Amino acid sequence: MDNYHIKSHDGHWDLTRQGADRASISKPTKAEILEATHAFMAGKTGSVKIHRADGTLEEERTYPRSADPSRSRG
Repeated sequence: MDNYHIKSHDGHWDLTRQGADRASISKPTKAEILEATHAFMAGKTGSVKIHRADGTLEEERTYPRSADPSRSRG
């Protein structure tokens, strides 16, 4: 399972695979990166950690939902 992070970087938001040097997707707003991430992760198995603008962890999402190892509502 690949791990991805959504973080604010230089005035835009990036989706970056853990360990990668470059972003897979970059968008000007958090709402746009979340929408693009949903489309990007279609058909893939992975974990996406969503960070706040200050870098702290806000939420983690598993794609597809059926691959989520925990039974949390998140």
